[in-house]
Amino acid sequence: MGSPKAGSALDRLGQDVRSARLRRGIAVADLAVRAGTSPSSIARLEKGDPGVAIGTLADVLVVLGLVERLADLIDVRKDDLGLALAAEQLPRRGRSFATRLQNQKTKQRGTQEQEDAVDPDGASF
Repeated sequence: MGSPKAGSALDRLGQDVRSARLRRGIAVADLAVRAGTSPSSIARLEKGDPGVAIGTLADVLVVLGLVERLADLIDVRKDDLGLALAAEQLPRRGRSFATRLQNQKTKQRGTQEQEDAVDPDGASF
């Protein structure tokens, strides 16, 4: 495992899964059967083992009735840093459709005037 912060977060997750299981009065073997995994995987999950598949965690959370919490792990609406970075990339001011249309018409008129200003003999007016 990479960082100590990740390790402590996984340890806490495992403890929380164990607490939720015990509060519901579910044995490890019963949870494993209902989640479609082995009792050793449940024990590893509760110990914070980083090798337990996220699918196993999802299945356990379904059995415990907590699967909606998995979807909230990385809620982009609460990602303050990501929102700040995205806000920096926004244009400073917006342009309306009418302004863009007017600019296009001006460019088209300018091109037409340039084309009209030169006659075929090369003399310009």
